[in-house]
Amino acid sequence: MPSATSASTPRKVAVAGVALSDCGKVDDATPYALHAQAARRALADAGLDRSVIDGFASAGLGTLAPIEVAEYLGLKPTWVDSTSVGGSTWEVMAAHAAEAIAAGHARAVLLVYGSTARADIKAKRRTSNLSFGARGPLQFEVPYGHTLIAKYAMAARRHMHQYGTTVEQLAEVAVQARANAAHNPDAMYQDPITVDDVLAGPMIADPFTKLHCCIRSDGGAAVLLVAEDLLPDCAKSPVWVLGSGEHVSHTTMSEWDDFTVSPAAVSGRLAFERAGVRPSDIDVAELYDAFTYMTLVTLEDLGFCAKGEGGAFVEKGRLTLTGDLPVNTDGGGLSAQHPGMRGLFLLVEAVRQLRGEAGAGQVRKAGGRLPELAVASGTGGWFCSSGTVVLGR
Repeated sequence: MPSATSASTPRKVAVAGVALSDCGKVDDATPYALHAQAARRALADAGLDRSVIDGFASAGLGTLAPIEVAEYLGLKPTWVDSTSVGGSTWEVMAAHAAEAIAAGHARAVLLVYGSTARADIKAKRRTSNLSFGARGPLQFEVPYGHTLIAKYAMAARRHMHQYGTTVEQLAEVAVQARANAAHNPDAMYQDPITVDDVLAGPMIADPFTKLHCCIRSDGGAAVLLVAEDLLPDCAKSPVWVLGSGEHVSHTTMSEWDDFTVSPAAVSGRLAFERAGVRPSDIDVAELYDAFTYMTLVTLEDLGFCAKGEGGAFVEKGRLTLTGDLPVNTDGGGLSAQHPGMRGLFLLVEAVRQLRGEAGAGQVRKAGGRLPELAVASGTGGWFCSSGTVVLGR
């Protein structure tokens, strides 16, 4: 087995533990408490003590993230990452952590996130401001009220204009996410919805009605990545990190070359190439879905269908647990939970599916076999960044 200081032979990297904190409506916890709860549960899942952790990654909380959160958790890591690129942060961090472990710079890296986004609004501790800053390049868009959802809506409209994608096809994404959530007892919303329900909702930003948009919840998640030499001490079989990719595109909409192409077109290609697999090999896909269009265009850009064919691809229940390509098997950000930067939740669900731990929401292949390969792909900003990770049993 390679030593921690060996630089000649990269070590294999596995996910040893995953967990969620309490999610949904959590009125009596702070974001720090949710971080700690998720971290403790992930360590318990791995069967490891926190003393093994020598790497730590976190973003979105604290004046000196991740130092402040590490201190709260009683950790003094020798490897840290506070990359913050929106919803794709956690896939990018997982890639960085895997590279550090492979190189011998760390043995066990904990990724953790927690947010009380819903409770803060309810308690009027914070008001939602999605127009972002008025300095730098964004100053040319902010005066026109170009909020985050407006940017996504404009991109969706371009896809509809260019490829004939319909609002009914976009609605199918929400309907199938809810169908998956019905099998997840921890999902915030589980009652079935129809395309007509989605279309009849209040308009938020044309073409998005309310059910085209993610929910707002509280919650946290944690993922523990370890070097292969720690696996004999772990409680469960490993899920291997096979390949990853990352890419950034733009912040100013005028600098986005093509509204119908997300940065997942690059991060996905890199991840699949490095993993030595093809999109057709993937059994389960966990994709960032703050809005229905995100799911559709990410499916195209990851190569599950050709550009412009996403609308037809998402029809006929293809994304459900029994569909051709189960997507967002826990219900996703559209129905399960979305406490902010949701990318870490994608990794947790992908690992649970590969381990066969998803309960009533477990995907089964022919003959009842468990999935072999999963992809988690996060999107940040308004298609500003993407991180993609391929995992396998």
